[in-house]
Amino acid sequence: MAAVGILCGCQQKQTCGKQAFQYNVDKFYDLEILRFDVPEFDQLTLQQKSLIYCLSEAALWGRDILFDQNGRYNLRIRRACEELYLNYPYDQSAEEFAAFERYLKRVWFSNGIHHHYSEDKFLPEFTQDWFVAACEKAGVTYDASILPVMFDPNVMPKRTTAQDGVDLVANSAGNYYGNGVTQAEAEAWYAAHKDNSPEPLWIGLNSQLVKNEKGEIVERVYKVGGLYGEALEHVVFWLREALQYVENDQQRKVLEKLIAFNETGDLKLFNEYCIAWVKDLDSRVDFVNGFTETYSDPLGITGTWESMVNFKDLQATLRAQLISENAQWFEDHSPTDKRFKKEEVKGVSAKVITAAILAGDCYPATPIGINLPNANWIRKEYGSKSVTIDNLMHAYNEAAKGNGFSEEFMIDDDIRAIYEQYGALCNDLHTDLHECVGHGSGKLLPGISKDALKEHASTIEEARADLFGLYYLADPKLVELGLLPNAEAYKAGYYHQLMNGAMTQLVRIEPGKDIEEAHMRNRQLIANWVLEHAQNKEVEIIERDGKHFLQVNDYDGVRRLFGQLLAEIQRITSEGDYPAAKAMVETYAVRVNPDLHKELLERYAKLNLAPYKGFVNPVYTAERDKEGHITNVKIDFTEGYVAQHLRYSKDYSPLPSVN
Repeated sequence: MAAVGILCGCQQKQTCGKQAFQYNVDKFYDLEILRFDVPEFDQLTLQQKSLIYCLSEAALWGRDILFDQNGRYNLRIRRACEELYLNYPYDQSAEEFAAFERYLKRVWFSNGIHHHYSEDKFLPEFTQDWFVAACEKAGVTYDASILPVMFDPNVMPKRTTAQDGVDLVANSAGNYYGNGVTQAEAEAWYAAHKDNSPEPLWIGLNSQLVKNEKGEIVERVYKVGGLYGEALEHVVFWLREALQYVENDQQRKVLEKLIAFNETGDLKLFNEYCIAWVKDLDSRVDFVNGFTETYSDPLGITGTWESMVNFKDLQATLRAQLISENAQWFEDHSPTDKRFKKEEVKGVSAKVITAAILAGDCYPATPIGINLPNANWIRKEYGSKSVTIDNLMHAYNEAAKGNGFSEEFMIDDDIRAIYEQYGALCNDLHTDLHECVGHGSGKLLPGISKDALKEHASTIEEARADLFGLYYLADPKLVELGLLPNAEAYKAGYYHQLMNGAMTQLVRIEPGKDIEEAHMRNRQLIANWVLEHAQNKEVEIIERDGKHFLQVNDYDGVRRLFGQLLAEIQRITSEGDYPAAKAMVETYAVRVNPDLHKELLERYAKLNLAPYKGFVNPVYTAERDKEGHITNVKIDFTEGYVAQHLRYSKDYSPLPSVN
């Protein structure tokens, strides 16, 4: 119980004296922009603040890379729109300009012209004729090829498609493959270059596949002097600056390996960087920087550029450390088959962090937990780092207070009361379990490739980690460890997870659309499978006064169902059973009940809420003496959404418009 006291105190410390902090910044379409506090920044040493400043600069210089990865026309469109925004010669209060401004805000939010979550292209509410005429009057020059990309709904309609039965490469707008490259050609190239050694290189992680003049598939490698080299030069410069302020030799080694990787593109150096990063457990300041997650590549190979600079929340980390220290216990008591369990769980280091800067695929929308590196052999031999981002979760919670959501969608006052009391804690714990032990649990059988589940790998992996967390959220072990105050608190987490997976996350989907994003598919898969297999009505969706609600009748029974599904998902993963993965995803994760969907959208619309949230960053300013040495780093929270993106495009945009 002492641990709970420490953790509750940690949550409270962020609100003490912070009532005036303004979390809400802007809202447009289905998006809301928030601000996040950076508690305890002022208590860091000058060395740590200086390190954060340099790493933040390195983070911001990669912004153009993600825009270009998300679509080869994105930089051309963003720059034309920004120039028009700054030079529009008419009344900026006119409706056409207001519609144009909303479009540009969306482009910034999504790092391109496709919705950051649904990945559908969003169309302007202004006409092509208005845009052309406005650019002419403002003296804005642009590449005419952007017009059909912006205005024709049939041109590049999907950033990353997961639709079964189509060429995933040819039908995705993402810029991971050159013109004319097909899925079959890309898969054949990857198969021919696959590294089957005990310490394999992640072939394709940092490259674009294109056809040369002979029609042969070749790589364009992301590196200084190669593709995106103009941006990576600046990233490397600031990583070198950061070397002056490292906290220890291991952190220095991490930076040196990352610099060498960016300069050469050598994937062996990337493996060495990942191993060095996993071993750096003592530094308070930490970061992610580079080509990381592979969700946006339709084949799940190439990493998108992202960065997050952070520092350890010393008190809240006790929660994650308790889970990490018991990782072997969780593995041993998992309901999965013994054949699929790790005999020894290595190096699951866990911490709770305070985000200092977000960039690339972590900005404006960001994850609330991270587990890296992604290479299974490194996880097995060296372990992984799992983090929960506490100040971002706190910002979400503060911004959502009193918005009417729970009153509209939770079934009764009893559920609302238990969620009000324990919901935030359960969400934190579920994230910890998901990241700290979920992703690190289980093993592949000998000879099974990490690519065996193909386009369904991300959905299945997220479901596996979510189920691991859900199963153990209700375990008495959490009460024994002092992570939950009593044996009833977990019900808040169970209800919210099932309600969200089966119902309320659908407010993020347009009418008539299926679910394609991996995390959303994962949540619906779990909820729909449990609802279908609840033979004794352990959980059901009921109708009351013309509205549908989730009702849980037997929480213990729900946990048993979570365990059964976890066992099957782990089997699919361990055996690389692609047909079973495909059937699981297509049966439970993709299709949307149109009648329920219509009802939920109507109920949600009355609340005037935005289902997606993103952030503006704080602004860090380094004060220097006459010799150029940093003497102080100031932090400011007043920059607005539009001002921030215009500044980023002015100060951190080195790439040419066509790469």
